[in-house]
Amino acid sequence: MILTSLLNCPICDGADFRPHLICIDHTVSHENFTLKTCSQCQFVFTDPRPDNTALSNYYLSDNYISHTGGKNTFIDKLYLMARKMTLRWKRKLIENNSDGDNILDIGCGTGEFLKEMQTREWKISGVEPSSTARASAEKRTGTEIHQLLSDLPAAKTFSAITLWHVLEHLPDLNQSLQTLQCLLKESGTIFIAVHNLRSYDAQYYKSFWAGYDVPRHLWHFNKENMKALLEKNGFRLTTIVPMQLDSFYVSLLSESYKDPEKSKFLHLITASLVGFQSNRAASKSTEYAASFSVALDVSAAATFGSSLTLLTLRTPGLK
Repeated sequence: MILTSLLNCPICDGADFRPHLICIDHTVSHENFTLKTCSQCQFVFTDPRPDNTALSNYYLSDNYISHTGGKNTFIDKLYLMARKMTLRWKRKLIENNSDGDNILDIGCGTGEFLKEMQTREWKISGVEPSSTARASAEKRTGTEIHQLLSDLPAAKTFSAITLWHVLEHLPDLNQSLQTLQCLLKESGTIFIAVHNLRSYDAQYYKSFWAGYDVPRHLWHFNKENMKALLEKNGFRLTTIVPMQLDSFYVSLLSESYKDPEKSKFLHLITASLVGFQSNRAASKSTEYAASFSVALDVSAAATFGSSLTLLTLRTPGLK
């Protein structure tokens, strides 16, 4: 395996990093990976990480549910049930915070969210690198799903772009956001979902927290550095909306990592208590496990700021 290290923080360009945590890849390799913190802006990232060629191997697992659609495990069933519950909520959020009728979903997985938007007569486009997931999404929506952003038709722009637990997977944050900015129509909106490492469940589970999902998650956000990253790339974070179901699902997955010998019933009880406490604590601190960010290009915004950002903290998470 070839590992690469960051030279500079993608948010503040700082070069002084300190160790944060050592986490295990519980999904594929069971290898250890180090998280580091930027001393200047406190941004946390996986470093060193597999190079871009090797990184794709860490997605090759039947357990990677956003690519396979899930198996018949207890956790998969709960995930699929929760995802179904959130689809309508996501659609309404998009409809309430976007003026257009065409949408691009990046990392669209097996296409459930795009199908939900399609049923309300939105013109849909999707990007999904996984051939397995892409085939499922095309079958589900009857629409061509692209492998790469560069495969999209030239000069096509969108009134809404969504990244549901995807940003933390992208190797180059700044280049990715600048590319997305070019794909937005004037006054278009980008919706970003990421995990929040300051949530109660992240503090409770520490290195076992499923939100770290190393090495697939390269970046680990809090509200402040998400805001800084967006502003650096011409967006502004204005609103944070919690995704409260994520705390329960992520806690359940974290329980299975922390104590794999414990019964599924006890996993469920403990995870439910932690998830409840995480949302309860966040009602005062606003540090929810997952939130949803909506952002407009500053230069295109007709009113104050450039975006409505709903901060949602991707797999594990409700895609």
